[in-house]
Amino acid sequence: MKASDLFIKALENEGVEYIFGIPGEENLDFLNSLKNSNIKLVLTRHEQGAGFMAATYGRLTGKPGVCLATLGPGATNFTTPAAYAQLGGMPMLMITGQKPIKKSKQGRFQIVDIVDLFHPITKYTHQIVNGNNIPAMVREAFRLAIQERPGAVHLELPEDIAAEDCEDRIFDVVGFRRPDSDEQALKTATKMIEAAKMPLLLIGAGANRKRTSKALTHFVEATGIPFFNTQMGKGVLDERHPQFLGTAALSKNDFLHCAINRADLIINVGHDVIEKPPFFMEKNRTKVIHVNFFPAQVDEVYFPQLNVIGDIASSVNALANQIKDKSNWDFSYYGRIKDEVESHLTKYSEDSRFPMLPQRLVHVVREQLADDGIVTLDNGVYKIWFARNYKCYQPNTLLLDNALATMGAGLPSAILAKLIHPEKKVISVCGDGGFMMNSQELETAVRLDIDLVVIILNDSSYGMIKWKQEGMGFDNFGLEYKNPDFVKYAESYGCISHRPKTDEDFSTILSKCLTTEGVHVIDLAVDYSLNHSILNVLLKEKSCIL
Repeated sequence: MKASDLFIKALENEGVEYIFGIPGEENLDFLNSLKNSNIKLVLTRHEQGAGFMAATYGRLTGKPGVCLATLGPGATNFTTPAAYAQLGGMPMLMITGQKPIKKSKQGRFQIVDIVDLFHPITKYTHQIVNGNNIPAMVREAFRLAIQERPGAVHLELPEDIAAEDCEDRIFDVVGFRRPDSDEQALKTATKMIEAAKMPLLLIGAGANRKRTSKALTHFVEATGIPFFNTQMGKGVLDERHPQFLGTAALSKNDFLHCAINRADLIINVGHDVIEKPPFFMEKNRTKVIHVNFFPAQVDEVYFPQLNVIGDIASSVNALANQIKDKSNWDFSYYGRIKDEVESHLTKYSEDSRFPMLPQRLVHVVREQLADDGIVTLDNGVYKIWFARNYKCYQPNTLLLDNALATMGAGLPSAILAKLIHPEKKVISVCGDGGFMMNSQELETAVRLDIDLVVIILNDSSYGMIKWKQEGMGFDNFGLEYKNPDFVKYAESYGCISHRPKTDEDFSTILSKCLTTEGVHVIDLAVDYSLNHSILNVLLKEKSCIL
């Protein structure tokens, strides 16, 4: 059969539902083969948007999302989504085209060595040089994309190879079971936990990936050990739980770090050094048990004393069942820290000033969104406020990036989340800077006929860097710009647009947007004036003596 037909057949065999992308001349055989498939093509307005959608599909389903681009500039536009997926642990397959490799017809026009380009930011990158290799290469790409640690893979399909005749052969999809942890490691971990005076549980992104919520809930209920999470570990356990202390939105100095610094043992489940550190280890201080699918990557700020390697859920369940002696534990200080954290996080939740404080925005969104509603964030200073203040009740209901921490992913991620979860309410919260990096995907959202709410936080500047600039004592310089009229801009794509004038106005508008059809865009003026005084000044001046 034709090689491009075989490629589509191999993708169907893997259960692929969608391909996101922008085809080019070199993809036309592939596109023609896709025409007769049950796989849906989602045409985007930029390859970045397609890549972010594919990565988010992988994040939410555990199966590789697939995206398509042409050669040269189309393929190079995949580099940021590739890094986003690779660092974020999201399985994704990129398929790119290429000029004929057996006979040149246009010299070196548009030719970049994409396979070599993708080596540092993927788990697997190969050019297909024979159509008969397609089934094995697709199977291997999917296997590696899913295997811990999940990430990005890439296959390049040259134009002449796509048109080849080849043998019709497909490989079975063979699953695998992750091994359980070593019994001796579990016994050692149990002894360390029982001997500790103030153990603390940390939940990271790896626990969010593999749906270990049930096992961790059992662990907390069985032991009573308080827990906190990283930004990408939010929602694995319901954050209304009485043992929840908070989210490590910063690496140090937050009120939560009073508890972290007092702990003599941290049971670190699912976190690795790719995500921004939730705490810094110091020699001869807190001991750390690393519970994950793979051993700890040693870093200057992370060098755990014990690795418990294997399926996370099995490891956590085993520890919960083995821990018996709790006589050494004293969690009274953690209780005081929990009260302190809550009092500070709720301080501005009812503040109705306008432009709106990010703390108030978080409160209103949480109040109006159902337990299973999904919020996707772009990258900006508001991400810190959502991480600290927004309580997640279910896994993967706050999608943020604390690994690559790229701008531009918030809107495409929201489109994907709504596409595969049409029954859930989805809100995309973007800074004006990040929104403009992929704002053209509004047209994609309208064309897909999905119901979506997009909130643009408008302060006409790159707010995250402005906050950092102020924190370093530098003058305000080089970070301000003028925005388009977002209401008119969104309406030009066929969106329904809103510009609140007051706090009450925003609450009313958001409620209406969540209960009516269409793509709604809210141009919301935001007030970041307290960022420096709280995140830089107040936190550094705090006292951990309670």
